[in-house]
Amino acid sequence: MAAGADASRWNHTATLMALIANCHRDPKRHRAYTPADFHPDHARESVPRTRDLTVLRDLFVSAVSSPPTTGT
Repeated sequence: MAAGADASRWNHTATLMALIANCHRDPKRHRAYTPADFHPDHARESVPRTRDLTVLRDLFVSAVSSPPTTGT
């Protein structure tokens, strides 16, 4: 029962925080805030950072192993 009351209070607080933030935001610079942006219990979607970094390794290894050229 206490968890439900806490969730209800956070829903109310997050809604008010989003309202105040949207009143003071610049519409040209930032998207509209939602209550989920301020609610501590709502999980945010994270972008996975899984990319193949072998291209960078090859680039930096070849740059370090080859001597610098001089333009004479």
